Amino acid sequence: MRMNKEERLRGRKLIEQLFQGGQSQSMTAFPIRMVYMKTPRQEGEPGARIMVIVGKRHFKRAVKRNRAKRQMREAYRNNKNLILAHIPEGICYNMALIWQSDEPMASHDVEESIVRLLRRLDDRIVRDGNKGKR
Repeated sequence: MRMNKEERLRGRKLIEQLFQGGQSQSMTAFPIRMVYMKTPRQEGEPGARIMVIVGKRHFKRAVKRNRAKRQMREAYRNNKNLILAHIPEGICYNMALIWQSDEPMASHDVEESIVRLLRRLDDRIVRDGNKGKR
């Protein structure tokens, strides 16, 4: 499954809202931290949008930063179906995947972390969906 341009989180207002707004939540599965926020979905918008962040303080060299970003994007792309199936119509989840380790990791370990985060988010999505049905 390909990752479209629409699935990338962009726009200053949305990103500021994600990091400064009081409605965002976060969870960690080392070496990755996920910050996410639920917003209303416009017509034609995907159910989830992501951005990937690897800071210079973790990897000084751009080559290593780009590799970590590539690993996170690929792991998300391969496993995004874990959450997309349960996101209700009219709701979009905006997520930031943030690298937190100073050491490079194997792609397998990065994928395990992302799968753990996506499963935890999926549990919260399902729990929130069940609250609305009562």
